[in-house]
This record gives sequence, structure tokens and C-alpha cells, in this order.
Amino acid sequence: MIATVAALTVALAATVRAADDATGNPLQAQIDHGKSTYASKCSHCHGPNMMNSGTITPDLRAFPDDRTRFVTTVKNGKNNKMPPWGDILSEDEIGDLWVFVSSRRKP
Repeated sequence: MIATVAALTVALAATVRAADDATGNPLQAQIDHGKSTYASKCSHCHGPNMMNSGTITPDLRAFPDDRTRFVTTVKNGKNNKMPPWGDILSEDEIGDLWVFVSSRRKP
């Protein structure tokens, strides 16, 4: 029962979020939201183009295609160098960040 309620909640949230995008493309809406979150929360360290040469931050365009690893890193931080964002960013914001970073990924 709890799993069903959780699944319905996620589905409803996705439907509401899809309605946010004027083009009717929920993926584009997620990319746009992720881009905005990235600009305000991540670009200071990772650079405006997802690479910040001369620092210890990785080129996020080359981040492995591993959503679980990305979400875990954002939520928990990394090696005491990247702060944890799990108490600051919502699940949707972190998910949108993943969609944005993935959309800019270079092979």
C-alpha cells in the first residue's frame, strides 16, 4: 500500500511538472529547471560550462552515465571537498540537475 501511494505521488508530481513546460515536453522542462538550479547552486565551483579548469572539481560533461552515483554524490557530498546538498535541494531539483548534466554530457 505504501509503495502504491509513493508511486502515485511520483506520477502526480511528474504530471504537474510536465504541465509547467509550455512546449509540452517534460524532458525540456526538467533540463530548464536543472540548468537554473545548476547556475544558482553548482556553477560557483563547477564553472558555468560544467568545467572549471585549475580547480579540483571534475569536468561534469564527462561524468559517468550513472544516475545513482550522481544523486548520491549530490546528496552526500564527496571526499569532504564537495558539500552535501541533500538537505538543501529537493528530490526533483536533484533529478532535474541529473537530466541537465546528462543532456550536456560529452562522449
